Amino acid sequence: MRLALALCAALALSACATAAGTSANDAAPTCRADATVMDGWDDRAPPRRIFGNTWYVGSCGLTALLVTSPEGHVLIDGATEAAAPHIEANIRALGFDPRDVKYILNSHEHFDHAGGLAHLQRATGAQVRVREPAVATLRRGQGDRSDPQFLEGSTKLPPVADAATVADGETLRVGRHLALTAHATPGHAPGGTSWTWRSCEGQRCLDIAYTDSTSAISDKAFRYSAHPEYVAAFRRGLDTITTLPCDVLIAPHPLVVDLFARLDGRAPLVDAGACRRYAETGRANLDKRLDSEREAGTP
Repeated sequence: MRLALALCAALALSACATAAGTSANDAAPTCRADATVMDGWDDRAPPRRIFGNTWYVGSCGLTALLVTSPEGHVLIDGATEAAAPHIEANIRALGFDPRDVKYILNSHEHFDHAGGLAHLQRATGAQVRVREPAVATLRRGQGDRSDPQFLEGSTKLPPVADAATVADGETLRVGRHLALTAHATPGHAPGGTSWTWRSCEGQRCLDIAYTDSTSAISDKAFRYSAHPEYVAAFRRGLDTITTLPCDVLIAPHPLVVDLFARLDGRAPLVDAGACRRYAETGRANLDKRLDSEREAGTP
């Protein structure tokens, strides 16, 4: 039955939703055309295929991805606590069973990308895998001063019961068909992680890169220039993003990389130079922040 539903999702989303028992009342509304990056974080977006076995299941303002296989699936990011039930509903609407998710991964440990992880872990029974700096934050539902946005409350979220570590460069596998690799890209948050994998449609395969946020923002007390080791790790992460296998770039905030426009055919989905430009923008943002700290003496 599960295989039939997955095939249905690949052929016709609306028909599959009906076969999976999704009523018309469960249909996701269209996201606002005039939305900004700060809008729609809790609002359900229409689920849709990005390419091959990679699906968008997130909200209008926050990305969540489902990467599927006959042996099980991987979910990346949980958006906000309020958006998590929408992610679960989107997985079902595509014809997939949330209980077939084997791993839940995360870009970084802030409430807007990890706030829904606890709900989604309960819904799927999957293990959450994150890099070591994020584990304690997820387990206790609270970050610490190592995070630039700590005093803004960005690290407060529902505790995640089963959070385990993944190493930089480690590849997580589900059966013979899924292999996702973790890349340490800290800076926006200590546990920042980017993920890469390969998706295919027939004989055509593309490298997908889910790159973590690269903005150098903080609460009023944190100064990047006071933490040279953190800045050095930030720069190494940006260098990593530059060299990722990256035919299709996706980011935690979909509008930052014009994802919906690209899915609608209003911009190219495939762009081999996108990760390099994304990293360059992050590097320029970090340099600007450091310059402002030196000139003004305050963040």
